[in-house]
Amino acid sequence: MKLTLRLHLSGLMMGLLLVLLTAFMASARTRQACDDEKAPAAAKKTTVMRGRASWYGREHQGMRTSSGERFDRNKYTCAHKTLPFGTRLRVSNPETGKAVIVRVTDRGPFRHQRILDLAEVAARPLGIVTHGAVSVVAEVVPATTPLGPTDAPEELAALAADSTITAEIHTDIRPGQTEAADVALLAEPTATFVIQAGTFGDPRNARAVMDKIQSVEPKLLVTTVATTTAEGKALNRVVVGRFATQAEADEVRLRLARVGVAGLVRQGENL
Repeated sequence: MKLTLRLHLSGLMMGLLLVLLTAFMASARTRQACDDEKAPAAAKKTTVMRGRASWYGREHQGMRTSSGERFDRNKYTCAHKTLPFGTRLRVSNPETGKAVIVRVTDRGPFRHQRILDLAEVAARPLGIVTHGAVSVVAEVVPATTPLGPTDAPEELAALAADSTITAEIHTDIRPGQTEAADVALLAEPTATFVIQAGTFGDPRNARAVMDKIQSVEPKLLVTTVATTTAEGKALNRVVVGRFATQAEADEVRLRLARVGVAGLVRQGENL
């Protein structure tokens, strides 16, 4: 009788253990399924950025970037304010459907209302060199993704239009606001200095000064800015650089003065 009772109790305990084990495994599977469903949504929020992208090139060639690498305008790199160095991004222009893969090697941009600065070779396919800055969609991609031109994502139009898909971890963009307001949160206004190397009524004279500057300082960015006086007279202003500090601009101005090019350092957006 006692043996039979012990066997009966043992059977009940084994049954109870099996029920508990089955319930535990079912609960674990449910939690895993929920986690799997949540993961893509979380990743989507933290790996897509929207905003304006600009570029930098010859004037920074060979300079040391924030990561310690030497800047090369012919390499597919970019500057971002907070993303870890080495992060790879697919940057797409929704207007043209063109895209490139770039690697974060520098900090910036240094101008207001920008989320990325692309090296010249990466900026050209996106139309950034032509326009100065364009609206882009940038996505974090695996570190093994090859650098260079690539296919834009199939859902590019949706990504560009959906203001709720933002980089919540890496930036301060808030969803549901206009692009300009979103991007303004990313960058504090930083002074940009240029050297005005003369204003000429004859564009040939402006070109001569530009050629002289580039012959002695080939790494400098030299451009002309066309303006018109109140009387309607066309003027061509020769502008050198963009410089983050006045001291940097003054140093270049003195070098130009030694070769006979007089200039004035000015602060503003005259690029």
